[in-house]
Amino acid sequence: MNNEQVADVFDRVADLLEIKGEIIYKTLAYRKAADNLRNLPVDIQTTRDEKRLTEIPGVGKAIADKIEELLTTGKLKLLEKLEQEVPPSLIELLEVPDVGPKKAALFWKQAGITNLAGLKSAALNGLLRNLPGMGEKSEKRILDGIEMVARRSKRMVLDDAWTLGNQWLEWLRELPDVKRAEAAGSLRRWRDTIGDLDFAVASDNPARVVEAILQHPDVVNVLGRGENKTSVELKNGVALQVWIQPTINFGCLWQFTTGSKDHNVRVRELAQRQGLSLSEQTLTRESDGERISCETEEQVYEALGLRWIPPELREDRGEIEAVKHGDLPNLIQLEDMHADFHMHSTWSDGRNTIEEMALSAIQNGHKIIAITDHSSGLGIAGGLRPDDIRMQRAEIDTVQQKLGESIRILQGAEVEIRADGSLDYPDDVLAELDIVIISLHTSLRQPGEEITARLIKAMNNPHADIVGHPSARLLPNREGADLDWTAVLETAQKTGIALEINANPHRLDLPEAYARRAAQMGILLAINSDAHRIGRLDNLVYGISAARRAWLQAGHVINTWKPEKIMAWLHTRSG
Repeated sequence: MNNEQVADVFDRVADLLEIKGEIIYKTLAYRKAADNLRNLPVDIQTTRDEKRLTEIPGVGKAIADKIEELLTTGKLKLLEKLEQEVPPSLIELLEVPDVGPKKAALFWKQAGITNLAGLKSAALNGLLRNLPGMGEKSEKRILDGIEMVARRSKRMVLDDAWTLGNQWLEWLRELPDVKRAEAAGSLRRWRDTIGDLDFAVASDNPARVVEAILQHPDVVNVLGRGENKTSVELKNGVALQVWIQPTINFGCLWQFTTGSKDHNVRVRELAQRQGLSLSEQTLTRESDGERISCETEEQVYEALGLRWIPPELREDRGEIEAVKHGDLPNLIQLEDMHADFHMHSTWSDGRNTIEEMALSAIQNGHKIIAITDHSSGLGIAGGLRPDDIRMQRAEIDTVQQKLGESIRILQGAEVEIRADGSLDYPDDVLAELDIVIISLHTSLRQPGEEITARLIKAMNNPHADIVGHPSARLLPNREGADLDWTAVLETAQKTGIALEINANPHRLDLPEAYARRAAQMGILLAINSDAHRIGRLDNLVYGISAARRAWLQAGHVINTWKPEKIMAWLHTRSG
């Protein structure tokens, strides 16, 4: 079993424990362990073999023993026991708004409902309204929630989420009663995929803001309404939450709504140790009840003796300890980028010419770009044969002469890694290129040992400079290849090859957990747009967000180097 599979088991255990009615601390322990396993930058099997399971945050001896049981037998007795006590299909009900573990247990124990279809049938036949705590309105909300689940996609990729989020921010900021509106939640933390949208709003008249939101033409369902908060469903099935406080309390509100939940728990614990109580409204001194208003987040963290923490780091992965010890990294920024080593032109499956790509890159402030059209082995992309490579060089030279010193254009290629680990071009063709990106696109479901060996063989080719989108995942639904990441990272460290953080929002690959581990190992990283048209050169902002979530600084990323250093590195790579 891999990290994701073990994490999935623990999430399932947590769901069933909640429905059963176990104490919340036991449930949270499994959820915390699952989250940390997903973000563990090394393979769980390796961690087990090195007897370091209890070094994983949130994993004590009891959970470590269960990981050992899973890795040894592929089963977990606790889960099997829970599945005998609680129908596993009840987990489906938790997807419905307004249905938490207690209601799921109520529907099961008092109405015999064990799955989503049964819940819908019971609601349509008026069988829920007479249950304790229910009524006709509650029953209707359940039906509306079931329809919402059927309509909505689980997650949005980042560019879709930010496009929708910015539309709402623009609209909110135009409301006469809104003094400030900002993105919050997972969107502000730039998670690789986004579920619901959260916004923090400063206003002295929250009732009017709430009413305006409810009248918005895209709102089809009201999921919740309070004095300072409203939650609605949009026509496209996305759930949207807006939190409102006066400007003087906006710092507390924005910090609270940004999250993550685990980060906020740590911050609140820190406040309590200092005799303070922190909520979305204010900081309160517990000794005398005095309220400490914070208009900015900086004031919130400063009141707790902390430096402001960038939203991308607020995941309870050591950021608070880093602040205390003065080790919080100076995170990479978009302005640090001088180069983009991965883009496509009309020579393969791109939409724009080499000159058009170069001119757009100049506008973005780049000093170096690489045109890296596909090799011929990826037939669907119309890749280049060796003779095409030589003709393309002539066009690059012509464009370079026309644009002069405003930008340097490298000729590269995104070279297909074949099923046996060999590369799509012979070594003499690879030697002609200024930069070589090697990528997995096909045969991605090979067994883990086989596809790992295939990638490592390609990485050991002396002409290879960068591994493109290393896991080959596609967000939000296609998992990456079953790679042994310990072996892959050790190979990168040994060969000096760079690993790409592909900035296409459907990839964001290298995943952040492995990017962070790579940087710790001294492995070089490259953030590239993988643009297939000029409008996609702006993808770099998403790659930067993934790098920041991986705690990367500018020095970890070769795109931030000065042109002379980049060319010197490529010269050493070519031998």
